Amino acid sequence: MTEDFGTRVERIAALGEPVRRALYRYVLSQDGPVGRELAAAGAGVAHHVAKFHLDRLVADGLLEVEYARPPGRTGPGAGRPAKLYRRSSREIAVSLPERHYDLAGRVMAAAITASADGSVSLAEALRIAAGAAGRTLAAEAPHAHPADAMAAASEVLAGNGYEPRPSTDGLTLANCPFHRLAETYTELVCGLNLHLIGGVLDGLGADGLCARLDPAPGRCCVVVGEI
Repeated sequence: MTEDFGTRVERIAALGEPVRRALYRYVLSQDGPVGRELAAAGAGVAHHVAKFHLDRLVADGLLEVEYARPPGRTGPGAGRPAKLYRRSSREIAVSLPERHYDLAGRVMAAAITASADGSVSLAEALRIAAGAAGRTLAAEAPHAHPADAMAAASEVLAGNGYEPRPSTDGLTLANCPFHRLAETYTELVCGLNLHLIGGVLDGLGADGLCARLDPAPGRCCVVVGEI
């Protein structure tokens, strides 16, 4: 599941501390995992300072740890394996306003793959892939209001950058997570949004709600309303 916006901000904010940022950049510049002593020397700080900040970077999900003995040391007298640090495999991104181009990329890649053999058109494959992605978002999200379909839909859409706002007959979406793409490929991206949000509603079992196109300046082209 994608981490919420606040968690991603907190992880990246860890790099606002200068020593922590220097240690992180030093670890990333090396060909392999780095021990505390080497990291401390590379960043020009004391060993105990490096230890504290490196472990904070691990706690924040920016570095990972592995244990290994120094080269050439084997057997019972080799001592304990050293604690080494390397870049985390976790991907963290923050954008303001929120954008989720990775989500659009996954939907489009799934559609292209599905249509490659000619059994289904690319447009149909995109509709299917977007709907499936929406159902996945609904299934993965914790719902604070499972009995209230509109509130549950608002929660899922908020968690994916749409910035839902209550309206007289449903929800307007103040932000398009695929804004830059929509500026150039408007019809394509509006269709993707429509089927993805429809998939969210389907995944929530919100039978009384529907997604529909209702373009207007300064917001997503899709709105959510009652059937």
